[in-house]
Amino acid sequence: MNSTERVRNAIYGNKVDRTPIYGWVSSNLSNEISQAYGSVAAFEDKYEFDAAHIFGGPNTFNQELIKEIEKIDPELSPELLLKYDIFTDPDDMSKYESAKAALCHHKQRDRFCYMQTPGFFESFNSVFGIENQLLYLAMYPDELKELYKRQADWTIRFADHCIDLGMDMIHISDDWGAQNDLLFSPALWRELIYPQMKRVVNHIHSRGCLASLHSDGCVKKVTDGIVDIGLDLVHPWQESAGMDYELYLNKYSDKFAILGGVCIQTALGLLPKDKLESEIRRVFKLLKGKRWICCTTHFVQAHCTIEDLAFAYDLIYELARL
Repeated sequence: MNSTERVRNAIYGNKVDRTPIYGWVSSNLSNEISQAYGSVAAFEDKYEFDAAHIFGGPNTFNQELIKEIEKIDPELSPELLLKYDIFTDPDDMSKYESAKAALCHHKQRDRFCYMQTPGFFESFNSVFGIENQLLYLAMYPDELKELYKRQADWTIRFADHCIDLGMDMIHISDDWGAQNDLLFSPALWRELIYPQMKRVVNHIHSRGCLASLHSDGCVKKVTDGIVDIGLDLVHPWQESAGMDYELYLNKYSDKFAILGGVCIQTALGLLPKDKLESEIRRVFKLLKGKRWICCTTHFVQAHCTIEDLAFAYDLIYELARL
């Protein structure tokens, strides 16, 4: 069983020869990893990572145009943005070269490759700022609904190109959760975000590709909606934000897979080695053999030492094969 087969089987809930392994390790520690192992790629090879998280393609928004619009009205309201075509050209294939190169590298190792694309709320945070967008959800629901629809049109075309390149999954990053609850009401989520997410996921599935969600925080109030959307995998199922693994195992493990389990908020880089080992063993005991790919819950933070990272992945490598 190669890595792509292993991850696919885990997502579908089929039998695997061992627990699939991955980790968001490079964002803050690429220099340290490269000094210790020669390169991030060498670290990934040493621990036989089964998946690859690929970034690239065109940016969603025409930032130069948005800067010009902001000169007209610094408030940059949804109502104003609707007057312009603020999206880039998703058909500009020159923008996909880095993604193609990364895909080639990882497919030489038979890895399962998933491509990042921003979701609706998260994407427009880069335009409005999160505080303003939370306000605009109440002030401009109809205008935001139309902007999210336009982004869904863009995302579908973007996803088509990624699927054509050979990606195994489209990974939609759309942070909806705070530490203890949603950032907005479930009713707003259902009205504004759900329809466009559903449309994008339906299209991805129509192309024979998998679709996944990244959302930090507590999303318990919309988990049934995540099931209705038909997402195949959720990252991270954040236990440290009240997303109890027992809830997943008892209610949702037959609905979708989870990617995560190694918490960067409470464990990795924070606990002494004996307690870190106990934590990793606890998670393996709960999730091993389930619809689970072992991964960090987010990017490993800069305070994590190489020694702690190596200790964690030595143990993960061992436990995955028991």
